[in-house]
Amino acid sequence: MQARPYLSIVIPAYNEAPRIGGSLERLIPFFRSAASCRGPVEILIVDDGSVDETAPIVETFIAGLPIDARRESPAFRLLRNGRNRGKGYSIKHGVLSAAGNYLLVSDTDFSTPIEELPRLLRKIEADECDIVIGSRGLPESRVEIRQAAWRETLGRTFNRIVRAVSGLPFHDTQCGFKVMRREPVLPLFRAARVERFAYDVEILYLARKARLRVVEEPVIWRNSLGSKVNPVTDSFVMLKDVIGIALRDRRGGYGAIGAGAVPGARADGGGR
Repeated sequence: MQARPYLSIVIPAYNEAPRIGGSLERLIPFFRSAASCRGPVEILIVDDGSVDETAPIVETFIAGLPIDARRESPAFRLLRNGRNRGKGYSIKHGVLSAAGNYLLVSDTDFSTPIEELPRLLRKIEADECDIVIGSRGLPESRVEIRQAAWRETLGRTFNRIVRAVSGLPFHDTQCGFKVMRREPVLPLFRAARVERFAYDVEILYLARKARLRVVEEPVIWRNSLGSKVNPVTDSFVMLKDVIGIALRDRRGGYGAIGAGAVPGARADGGGR
């Protein structure tokens, strides 16, 4: 019988063929280090209806792992949404399919490097909190490769609006590196309705409603080219979603927790 994963990593992927292989390769030596994690690791790549070679590249990567490497390395699984649904939907699919005691949700490009994981995970292992937000917005954060100045300005403006509308106190809700304790966050993801980029705000909003302990930690961040977010048009969509979260809550839309199934999704086999 295979041991239950200690940690599950959820990586949403949409048209990531140029970099998905390299990102997965980087994880193997990291998790072969005994100091990186206390137990077995599974990595769930959620393909969001990509129209490029993202899924075949992941399948080839999994199939190409040597047998001995599969025992030493994380277990990789490819999940498919079937069609393009959005980043929020993909992360929900991955989280509800995960089995680890702890979760890392990360962007494909690992703009926050995987080496930041142990420090954030230790805070949850020590029972200091239930969710750790990797943040670019704290004085101690190290932004080593920056976005264009106009993108940073738009990001800061969006964050101020998010804080005003949602009441959330965090400096950076959108950095794609968050570590969570699985059991308390499962009801949040079951109740979540945002399917695109504002999923972070919804989960953190629901975490506050559930009185989970959330902390914001500074991280290293290196901007990576190839972002799927259009900072102008997608910001308007995200703002609409954020307002929708608050309105949905006022109408009692988060009062009932869903059954947890992700309709229309399927899983493909992976290797160990």
